Amino acid sequence: MARLPRLNLPGIPQHVIQRGNNHQACFFSEQDYTVYLDKLNEYSKKYKVQIHSYILMTNHVHLLLTPEDSEGVSRLLQSLGRYYVRYINQTYQRSGTLWEGRFKSTLVDSENYLLTVSRYIELNPVRAQMVSHPADYPWSSFKKNALGKNVNLITPHACYQSLGNTDKERQTAYLTLFAQELNDKTLEEIRTTTNKAWVLGEKNFKKQVEKQTGRRASPSLRGGDRKSAQYKLRKENHC
Repeated sequence: MARLPRLNLPGIPQHVIQRGNNHQACFFSEQDYTVYLDKLNEYSKKYKVQIHSYILMTNHVHLLLTPEDSEGVSRLLQSLGRYYVRYINQTYQRSGTLWEGRFKSTLVDSENYLLTVSRYIELNPVRAQMVSHPADYPWSSFKKNALGKNVNLITPHACYQSLGNTDKERQTAYLTLFAQELNDKTLEEIRTTTNKAWVLGEKNFKKQVEKQTGRRASPSLRGGDRKSAQYKLRKENHC
Protein backbone atom coordinates (compact mmCIF):
# COMPACT_ATOMS: atom_id res chain seq x y z
CA MET A 1 0.00 0.00 0.00
CA ALA A 2 1.38 3.41 -0.99
CA ARG A 3 2.27 5.77 1.82
CA LEU A 4 -0.06 8.69 2.33
CA PRO A 5 1.42 12.13 1.70
CA ARG A 6 2.12 14.06 4.87
CA LEU A 7 -0.43 16.56 6.08
CA ASN A 8 1.41 19.81 6.82
CA LEU A 9 -0.51 23.03 7.39
CA PRO A 10 1.03 26.23 8.76
CA GLY A 11 -0.21 27.09 12.23
CA ILE A 12 -1.82 23.68 12.84
CA PRO A 13 -0.33 21.57 15.67
CA GLN A 14 1.13 18.14 14.93
CA HIS A 15 1.80 15.11 17.07
CA VAL A 16 5.06 13.51 15.93
CA ILE A 17 6.54 10.13 16.85
CA GLN A 18 10.05 9.05 15.90
CA ARG A 19 11.12 5.53 16.90
CA GLY A 20 14.44 3.79 17.15
CA ASN A 21 15.13 1.27 14.39
CA ASN A 22 13.63 -2.15 15.25
CA HIS A 23 12.50 -0.63 18.58
CA GLN A 24 16.12 -0.40 19.66
CA ALA A 25 17.38 2.25 22.08
CA CYS A 26 18.31 5.69 20.76
CA PHE A 27 19.39 7.19 24.10
CA PHE A 28 22.15 5.57 26.13
CA SER A 29 23.24 8.19 28.66
CA GLU A 30 22.09 11.45 30.22
CA GLN A 31 24.35 13.33 27.83
CA ASP A 32 22.46 11.86 24.86
CA TYR A 33 19.15 13.27 26.10
CA THR A 34 20.77 16.65 26.68
CA VAL A 35 22.34 16.75 23.22
CA TYR A 36 19.03 15.84 21.57
CA LEU A 37 17.12 18.56 23.46
CA ASP A 38 19.78 21.19 22.76
CA LYS A 39 19.65 20.49 19.03
CA LEU A 40 15.85 20.28 19.07
CA ASN A 41 15.83 23.76 20.59
CA GLU A 42 18.30 25.05 18.00
CA TYR A 43 16.57 23.61 14.94
CA SER A 44 13.06 24.46 16.15
CA LYS A 45 14.07 28.12 16.22
CA LYS A 46 15.90 27.88 12.89
CA TYR A 47 12.89 26.39 11.12
CA LYS A 48 10.29 28.38 13.11
CA VAL A 49 8.55 25.46 14.77
CA GLN A 50 7.06 25.93 18.25
CA ILE A 51 7.47 23.01 20.66
CA HIS A 52 4.60 22.65 23.14
CA SER A 53 5.26 19.24 24.71
CA TYR A 54 7.80 16.44 24.42
CA ILE A 55 8.94 13.16 25.91
CA LEU A 56 12.21 11.38 25.24
CA MET A 57 11.74 7.69 25.93
CA THR A 58 14.56 5.15 25.72
CA ASN A 59 13.66 4.03 22.19
CA HIS A 60 11.35 6.71 20.83
CA VAL A 61 10.39 10.38 20.95
CA HIS A 62 7.04 12.19 21.05
CA LEU A 63 6.68 15.85 20.10
CA LEU A 64 3.69 18.21 20.04
CA LEU A 65 4.60 21.16 17.85
CA THR A 66 3.28 23.85 15.54
CA PRO A 67 5.13 24.94 12.37
CA GLU A 68 5.04 28.44 10.94
CA ASP A 69 5.19 27.04 7.39
CA SER A 70 4.33 23.75 5.73
CA GLU A 71 7.96 22.56 5.47
CA GLY A 72 9.03 23.39 9.01
CA VAL A 73 8.39 20.03 10.69
CA SER A 74 10.10 17.96 7.99
CA ARG A 75 13.13 20.25 7.92
CA LEU A 76 13.37 20.21 11.70
CA LEU A 77 13.21 16.41 11.97
CA GLN A 78 15.58 15.85 9.05
CA SER A 79 18.24 18.18 10.42
CA LEU A 80 17.87 16.94 13.97
CA GLY A 81 17.90 13.31 12.87
CA ARG A 82 21.05 13.66 10.78
CA TYR A 83 22.92 15.49 13.53
CA TYR A 84 21.88 13.09 16.26
CA VAL A 85 22.75 9.96 14.27
CA ARG A 86 26.24 11.35 13.58
CA TYR A 87 26.63 12.20 17.25
CA ILE A 88 25.57 8.70 18.42
CA ASN A 89 27.72 6.91 15.83
CA GLN A 90 30.79 8.94 16.75
CA THR A 91 30.22 8.75 20.49
CA TYR A 92 29.64 4.99 20.61
CA GLN A 93 31.83 4.00 17.64
CA ARG A 94 28.95 2.49 15.74
CA SER A 95 27.61 2.82 12.19
CA GLY A 96 24.36 2.55 10.35
CA THR A 97 20.88 3.86 10.93
CA LEU A 98 19.37 4.79 14.27
CA TRP A 99 15.80 5.77 13.46
CA GLU A 100 12.98 3.65 12.06
CA GLY A 101 12.34 5.07 8.59
CA ARG A 102 10.35 8.26 8.39
CA PHE A 103 8.70 9.76 11.43
CA LYS A 104 4.96 9.41 12.07
CA SER A 105 2.73 12.47 12.39
CA THR A 106 -0.86 13.68 12.57
CA LEU A 107 -2.54 17.06 12.53
CA VAL A 108 -4.22 17.89 15.85
CA ASP A 109 -7.51 19.70 16.38
CA SER A 110 -6.17 22.17 18.94
CA GLU A 111 -9.51 23.23 20.39
CA ASN A 112 -10.63 19.69 21.19
CA TYR A 113 -7.47 17.58 21.39
CA LEU A 114 -4.31 19.58 22.03
CA LEU A 115 -4.24 19.33 25.83
CA THR A 116 -5.26 15.68 25.61
CA VAL A 117 -2.32 14.91 23.32
CA SER A 118 -0.01 16.83 25.63
CA ARG A 119 -1.14 14.65 28.54
CA TYR A 120 -0.81 11.54 26.40
CA ILE A 121 2.79 12.47 25.62
CA GLU A 122 3.83 13.30 29.17
CA LEU A 123 2.15 10.20 30.61
CA ASN A 124 4.19 7.84 28.43
CA PRO A 125 6.67 6.81 31.17
CA VAL A 126 3.77 6.18 33.57
CA ARG A 127 2.04 3.87 31.09
CA ALA A 128 5.39 2.14 30.54
CA GLN A 129 5.63 1.67 34.32
CA MET A 130 8.96 3.48 34.44
CA VAL A 131 7.69 5.97 37.02
CA SER A 132 4.54 6.34 39.12
CA HIS A 133 4.02 10.03 38.29
CA PRO A 134 5.09 12.14 35.27
CA ALA A 135 6.94 14.54 37.58
CA ASP A 136 9.39 11.72 38.34
CA TYR A 137 10.57 11.47 34.72
CA PRO A 138 13.32 13.98 33.86
CA TRP A 139 13.18 14.03 30.04
CA SER A 140 9.74 15.55 29.60
CA SER A 141 7.97 18.88 29.18
CA PHE A 142 5.84 18.10 32.25
CA LYS A 143 8.29 19.96 34.49
CA LYS A 144 7.58 23.11 32.46
CA ASN A 145 3.87 22.77 31.72
CA ALA A 146 2.78 21.55 35.17
CA LEU A 147 5.54 22.65 37.53
CA GLY A 148 6.72 25.91 36.00
CA LYS A 149 10.40 25.07 35.68
CA ASN A 150 12.34 27.08 33.13
CA VAL A 151 12.61 25.21 29.81
CA ASN A 152 13.57 27.52 26.94
CA LEU A 153 12.55 24.90 24.39
CA ILE A 154 8.84 25.15 25.23
CA THR A 155 6.45 27.69 23.71
CA PRO A 156 3.00 27.48 25.36
CA HIS A 157 0.13 27.01 22.92
CA ALA A 158 -2.88 29.31 23.08
CA CYS A 159 -4.98 26.43 24.45
CA TYR A 160 -2.57 26.08 27.35
CA GLN A 161 -2.51 29.84 27.89
CA SER A 162 -6.29 29.85 28.18
CA LEU A 163 -6.12 27.68 31.30
CA GLY A 164 -5.55 30.72 33.51
CA ASN A 165 -4.58 34.37 33.79
CA THR A 166 -1.17 33.77 35.37
CA ASP A 167 1.57 31.18 34.97
CA LYS A 168 0.70 29.71 38.35
CA GLU A 169 -2.99 29.39 37.48
CA ARG A 170 -2.18 27.71 34.18
CA GLN A 171 0.23 25.28 35.80
CA THR A 172 -2.27 24.37 38.51
CA ALA A 173 -5.08 23.87 35.98
CA TYR A 174 -2.85 21.77 33.75
CA LEU A 175 -1.71 19.60 36.65
CA THR A 176 -5.35 19.03 37.61
CA LEU A 177 -5.96 17.44 34.20
CA PHE A 178 -3.67 14.57 35.20
CA ALA A 179 -5.99 13.50 38.01
CA GLN A 180 -8.09 11.74 35.37
CA GLU A 181 -6.62 8.93 33.28
CA LEU A 182 -7.00 8.84 29.52
CA ASN A 183 -9.48 6.14 28.56
CA ASP A 184 -8.63 3.30 26.20
CA LYS A 185 -10.67 4.77 23.34
CA THR A 186 -8.74 8.03 23.47
CA LEU A 187 -5.41 6.24 23.67
CA GLU A 188 -6.25 4.11 20.64
CA GLU A 189 -7.52 7.13 18.69
CA ILE A 190 -4.29 9.05 19.24
CA ARG A 191 -2.12 6.06 18.36
CA THR A 192 -4.06 5.10 15.25
CA THR A 193 -4.32 8.57 13.75
CA THR A 194 -0.62 9.24 14.31
CA ASN A 195 0.65 5.90 13.02
CA LYS A 196 -1.62 5.94 9.96
CA ALA A 197 -1.29 9.66 9.13
CA TRP A 198 -4.98 10.43 9.59
CA VAL A 199 -6.24 13.57 11.37
CA LEU A 200 -6.97 13.76 15.08
CA GLY A 201 -10.01 15.96 15.47
CA GLU A 202 -13.72 16.54 15.29
CA LYS A 203 -15.76 16.28 12.11
CA ASN A 204 -15.63 19.99 11.19
CA PHE A 205 -11.87 20.11 11.69
CA LYS A 206 -11.38 17.10 9.43
CA LYS A 207 -13.54 18.69 6.75
CA GLN A 208 -11.44 21.86 6.94
CA VAL A 209 -8.23 19.85 6.52
CA GLU A 210 -9.67 17.92 3.56
CA LYS A 211 -10.69 21.17 1.89
CA GLN A 212 -7.26 22.73 2.36
CA THR A 213 -5.19 19.69 1.38
CA GLY A 214 -7.36 17.77 -1.08
CA ARG A 215 -6.65 14.59 0.88
CA ARG A 216 -8.92 12.49 3.09
CA ALA A 217 -8.50 13.17 6.78
CA SER A 218 -9.88 9.81 7.93
CA PRO A 219 -10.32 6.33 6.45
CA SER A 220 -13.39 5.72 4.32
CA LEU A 221 -15.94 3.19 5.52
CA ARG A 222 -15.69 -0.17 3.82
CA GLY A 223 -18.36 -2.65 2.93
CA GLY A 224 -19.09 -5.79 4.89
CA ASP A 225 -21.49 -6.76 7.57
CA ARG A 226 -23.29 -3.51 8.33
CA LYS A 227 -24.73 -5.03 11.48
CA SER A 228 -21.35 -5.87 12.96
CA ALA A 229 -20.11 -4.02 16.01
CA GLN A 230 -16.90 -3.09 14.17
CA TYR A 231 -18.84 -1.50 11.29
CA LYS A 232 -21.08 0.43 13.69
CA LEU A 233 -18.05 1.70 15.60
CA ARG A 234 -16.36 2.88 12.41
CA LYS A 235 -19.53 4.61 11.31
CA GLU A 236 -19.98 6.25 14.70
CA ASN A 237 -16.42 7.57 14.67
CA HIS A 238 -16.77 8.77 11.09
CA CYS A 239 -19.98 10.73 11.65
